[in-house]
Amino acid sequence: MDLDALRFGVFSQLGTAAGDWEAMAKKLWDLESDARGDLGGKAAKANWEGVNATVTKEFIGKTAKEFTDAATQATSIANILKDTHGELVGYKTQLNEAIDQGLSRNLTVVETGNGGFTVTMNIHPDRAAKGHEVPEHTEADVTALRDQVQKILEQATESDSTAAQALTMLVGQTPYGFSDAAHYNRDRAAQAMKDAERIADLLKKKGDDLTPEEFDRLNKDLAAYKDDRLFQERLATTLGPRGVLDFWADLSDPSDGGGLQRARLKDLGDFQQNLSFVLAGATQSDSPAMRTWENDMVKLGEERVQTRGTQVYGYQLMSNLMRTGDWDNRFLNDYGNALVATEKKMKLPSHYWNSGVPAMPKMNFTGEDFGRDPMTGFMTALAASPNAATEFFNRTEPEDNAKYVLGDRDTFDDTPLDGKDGNAAKNATGAALAAAATGMNPNDPTAPQVDLTPEHRKVLDRSLEYLSARGDDFPAEMRDDMAKVLSRHSDVVHQSASSLSDNSQDPRQLDRAQLLEVTKQVSRDQDAYGMINEAMNQEILKDIHSDHPTDAKETLQRGGATIGFLEEARYQALKTDKEDPSWQAKWLYHGFGGAANFIPVVGDAAQRGVDALAYQWQLDEQARIEKGIQEQNGSTFQFRENQLRALSEEWAKANPGHGNNAYTLENEINLAALNGNNRAHGLAGDQ
Repeated sequence: MDLDALRFGVFSQLGTAAGDWEAMAKKLWDLESDARGDLGGKAAKANWEGVNATVTKEFIGKTAKEFTDAATQATSIANILKDTHGELVGYKTQLNEAIDQGLSRNLTVVETGNGGFTVTMNIHPDRAAKGHEVPEHTEADVTALRDQVQKILEQATESDSTAAQALTMLVGQTPYGFSDAAHYNRDRAAQAMKDAERIADLLKKKGDDLTPEEFDRLNKDLAAYKDDRLFQERLATTLGPRGVLDFWADLSDPSDGGGLQRARLKDLGDFQQNLSFVLAGATQSDSPAMRTWENDMVKLGEERVQTRGTQVYGYQLMSNLMRTGDWDNRFLNDYGNALVATEKKMKLPSHYWNSGVPAMPKMNFTGEDFGRDPMTGFMTALAASPNAATEFFNRTEPEDNAKYVLGDRDTFDDTPLDGKDGNAAKNATGAALAAAATGMNPNDPTAPQVDLTPEHRKVLDRSLEYLSARGDDFPAEMRDDMAKVLSRHSDVVHQSASSLSDNSQDPRQLDRAQLLEVTKQVSRDQDAYGMINEAMNQEILKDIHSDHPTDAKETLQRGGATIGFLEEARYQALKTDKEDPSWQAKWLYHGFGGAANFIPVVGDAAQRGVDALAYQWQLDEQARIEKGIQEQNGSTFQFRENQLRALSEEWAKANPGHGNNAYTLENEINLAALNGNNRAHGLAGDQ
């Protein structure tokens, strides 16, 4: 800032602007409270149907959030303007006081143009008025005044320029609407950007030549800023996409003999997560700089990055930095589509990703897998962003993503030191599929259920098609994930399992043969089997209490038919695994733990029967475990007698005055189960 600009500056307009923004922020927070509590609250409680359930409700939810973002951004702008106004007024006061003090020593400060100034003698002693003594000064006084004025101008310049940068970044993070970057003041914004530049410079220059002490400080800084949008964007854009890849390649490669890996090996996973959080947050910005960053990162995926000891691909490095954080949906899909296209082009990704000579030992320090398979990290990121996952699994152009990752993809063992942990890429893909079909993050046990949309149903249909086609090659790592999917879609699963025939006019009906095959594969895992049965128990109870067909007996018969369907799927699973036909573990209620949040909650009327029904089902299941494998031939349907009796009793409670006794109701639901079992057996064909 120039001398005269600060010395004679009138900052009242800046103060007025700060006050106006404060008033605006207060009004927006009042509106935000109304939008969130009234508009959003009523929308969440309303019983939406048809198009309104998928379009209007979502629109209202997004609109309510826009008020929060608008209030947040207005508060940040007001804070920055207020701080900057106060600082500039303070620096102006300091400058004028310094100039006045200089005059007391016969020194004056004069602007020289182009931002410069000089300190000179105010009145030469020879030109002083007769009888007037001019104050004396020394060269040290001149130097001190010059340095004091220079420091004040530098501080004012920093205050002004960092405020401008922060405001520009705040409003630039989204070209439309408002940013949710929260409540900055001028000092915090300036420090965040300064720290981002310092860290980016350190990563560029030193890589894994960081001292352990520098690494520790860096790790703390990243953790402190993992929710700060200004810091995140500045770090990402200053380091650049290639800088990110070069750094991670350098840090991962131990072949240089550097001591950082040995000294901080246990901390590398924590560091990887913190860096991932920061980069993920940066992608939430829609600024031109970040869009360029994202596009360039996708392009770098196919390029090899040379380290001291080997070469690795950009996809391998970047995917390992995507395992934590909330990544932008558009970036995830651009990256994932490009990754699938690259893998299809290379034919055998298992060879392609292991082509380094020698292979990079590890690029992932957060789990068991080495991080050589880029699909693992990408799918992990996708699972944490359900909306992006839904879009990815439904995309058929330029490639059919679901067909590729669920059916065609060539996977490889990325954990050769542990033969019992399953395939990491398949595990991650299963989690991403669960997110795509349900709108919930399967790795978050507190994730709330969201309303299912036609897009979620489309993912379900496509996953049934591709996974059922694999038969007994269905990935064991995905059994629990498909159990979550089928449980969350329990309404259409129950409708389909209990259907008497294929009906193309029924929008709730799935392909029954595909459903049976996938249910069979799910039933090969004890916890997954338990989960889907619990979900169906609750769905049948909900149907009995809340559905109102023209003939009330339909809910009783459908309940029996679904149980028969599940029995056939379980029998086929037992037959497939006949070398180990029984589970030794005893059944525990809710043995599948955190996955229970994928089971739809039944209404109050049905809830009373849930625990009793679950107990009766467990009694039946324990009898199966004790007796081992048997086909249910229908003569007694002995392994479900307790469950079926409990359901008939619950149906009687929900339908008073039905005119049937306990015997005829139990007989009817047993016959329905037998028929459902036989129909499912016919769908299975010769096995």
